[in-house]
Order: sequence, then C-alpha cells, then structure tokens
Amino acid sequence: MPGPRPKRRWQLVPADAHEWVSFEDPDEQRTWRFDVTFLSSNWQCIYGRGCQGTLTTKAPERAEGCCSYGAHFTDDADRHRVQAAAKTLTADQWQFAREGRRGGVARRAASSPGTTRLVQGACIFLNRPGFPGGPGCALHRAALERGQAPMELKPDVCWQLPLRREDTVNADGSVTSTVGQWERAHWGEGGAEFAWWCTEAPEAFRARRPVWRSLRAELTAMTGPAVYQRLAAYLEAREKAGPMLPHPATRPQAKRG
Repeated sequence: MPGPRPKRRWQLVPADAHEWVSFEDPDEQRTWRFDVTFLSSNWQCIYGRGCQGTLTTKAPERAEGCCSYGAHFTDDADRHRVQAAAKTLTADQWQFAREGRRGGVARRAASSPGTTRLVQGACIFLNRPGFPGGPGCALHRAALERGQAPMELKPDVCWQLPLRREDTVNADGSVTSTVGQWERAHWGEGGAEFAWWCTEAPEAFRARRPVWRSLRAELTAMTGPAVYQRLAAYLEAREKAGPMLPHPATRPQAKRG
C-alpha cells in the first residue's frame, strides 16, 4: 500500500513565508531588498471586477476600492504635482470638479504634506457609480484619455499601490531600500478593520503576467532603470531555475471565503 504523498517544498514553510533577494546598488551606498514572492506572483488590480473595498464591511457596490480614506502625499512636491493636475481636469472627467475648484483638493497637516480631501465619504478624485463617465479615479481617467501614464497625474501612493518602498538609514549612513507588497499593517490601526484587502485575496492573483512584468513602469520609477533591469534579470533566471514559492494568498491552506 503506497505511503502518503511527499509534501511540496512550499508546504514545509510557514503559511505566510515570502522569498526575498537583496543586492547592492551600483551607483550609491544602498542595499535593495525585493519581495520575490509578491513580484513573481500574478497579482492584478481588480477594481470594478471584484474589488471589495477597504471599509469595515465588503462593499463592491460603492466602487471605492482603496480610495475611501484619501491619499497621503509623500512630500510637498507630490502634493503640488497633484494640485496642478487637478486644475487641468474637465467636468466630464471629474465628478467633483466644482468642489475641487472651490475648496482645493488637499488637506494640510502640521507634521506632514497632508492628504487629498474627502468628499461624500471618499477621495475627492473618485468618481462614483452613476457618474456619466463611470466610477474610478478622475486623474487616472484623464491620463489615459491624454495618452499619459497615470503615474504622471496621480498621488505617488496611488500609482505605487500595492507596491511599497521603505527606506531605512543604517548606522554607517548607508540605506536599505525594501520593495514589497502593501499590507494591512502599513495602513496603521485602521488596516486591521478592513473587511477585505487585495494582497490577501486569491481572486486578485489571476493575471497572465507576474507583477515584475505587469508593473514594470512603476517598479522602474521606484528604483531606477539600472536597478529594475538587474531585478528583472534575476527574476527571469529564478523562474527558469525551478518552481517559485507560491504567494500565501494562493496556497490552499490560506484561501479565504
């Protein structure tokens, strides 16, 4: 009688395990760390195609995606760029153009560059269901209509999501830059209250291409062309070398209802 089938490699590691790779920057005192498991996964944004939103209850009918709480600007330059972009939007592209013209699009904070304003419970740039042009980010829509990359108009955090880069200054003055997935914990205490989050949802991991290919433009903007090319070369070779560690959201024991 045959014995039990041997476990696959990924079944022998913790359920939340990720594979990482690191290498030195060729031009500066910086070490790059990349989440191989997420970058090699088939995650894709499913806004409007099953996204449940980030409220305390699943609310796909609201079509808010991750725009319910506004976008935090990374710095003053980010805020100024978005404010300038807002002035170019038309009423056909932007549902809340009138509110934006009257009260501005940013909320300032004493200790940070601030966030985008909230209107009717979500980001001022979010067109709601029923808007003639359809729901979604007005900045994103305007960029596509002009033949521009959405990252040229949208707040940094919006075009980067669900990628996240964190820079840590070491004792010797060098920097460690970590690029991985945006998780609940990165939202602060409120993240624990989300009823749904896309990097945990199996239904968001059905793209035809891995993240490192589908989000090439975003990764290049976050790391620089030389670093991206080195990362891409590694991941391409890694894929040919053997099976990749499946993302936790796609492992059978991690699937959620």
